Amino acid sequence: MAEDIYHIPALLEPTLDGLNIKKNGIYVDVTLGGAGHTRAILDRLGPNGRLFSFDQDIEAIERAPHDPRLTTVHSNFCYLLNFMDFYGVDGKVDGILADLGVSFHHFDDATRGFSFRADGPLDMRMNPDARLSAADIVANADEDKLTEIFRIYGELKQARRIAHRLIDLRSVSPVTTTGQLTEAVAPLLNPAREKKELAQVFQALRIEVNSEMNVLATLLSSSLATLTPGGRLAIITYHSLEDRMVKNFMRTGTITGREEKDFFGNTASPIRPLTSKPVVPDDEEIERNPRSRSAKLRIGVKL
Repeated sequence: MAEDIYHIPALLEPTLDGLNIKKNGIYVDVTLGGAGHTRAILDRLGPNGRLFSFDQDIEAIERAPHDPRLTTVHSNFCYLLNFMDFYGVDGKVDGILADLGVSFHHFDDATRGFSFRADGPLDMRMNPDARLSAADIVANADEDKLTEIFRIYGELKQARRIAHRLIDLRSVSPVTTTGQLTEAVAPLLNPAREKKELAQVFQALRIEVNSEMNVLATLLSSSLATLTPGGRLAIITYHSLEDRMVKNFMRTGTITGREEKDFFGNTASPIRPLTSKPVVPDDEEIERNPRSRSAKLRIGVKL
């Protein structure tokens, strides 16, 4: 079936091994998506195990497997702590997984507006009911704000020129489709790196629309209250901004990387990384699943 491609999870085996799944444990997959990781966790759980899987997209919730051990949560994972408190498992969770990549389904569905590869509405909302779309950001943000978005979230050197170009265009006609955005910014990009830089433009707007960095920061801090001592936190990132934040957190317990010291001057991090470097896909996985190429897995253990 064509839908099977939505179920190819990145770094599956190292993620499952890193979570060290117990048969009767309690686990959370905060990024249900195509349910690839969720199904694999269920395969390792025993009859008394429990899994909670989050997604703010109702389509993902509707595609989730039917299993008495699985509870789906139609919500943004920034509300992890609230829901774990509601279900009475806060502080008792054995493992949390977050695969921060955009769902294959979102990329491949032109109507969602996540990709420059097909023309469609300039949307990019993970939650279709959210208030602001990418088109709204492009239409209403001032030049300084747009520059900040493209410079920080897209890491683009020509951020100011891209912002200025969009301001000029919208004064004549609104930029409302992915094709219009691509046509507008393409002349400002390095021809040798056009596809990569286009991806960075779209990435920047997507991060802004979905407040992805703030949501990740909330997840990281919430994970400490949610996990039981010895519980595992597994995060798969796809760009340097996310990976830097996760690396800092797993090393120091803070997203800035600033080390907290105890009375004696020792680092007092509440979490420790399992490995000093992230796990990345090997050549075989990249050949099988090219979209995993930029994936990096980091795993931490709550102390």
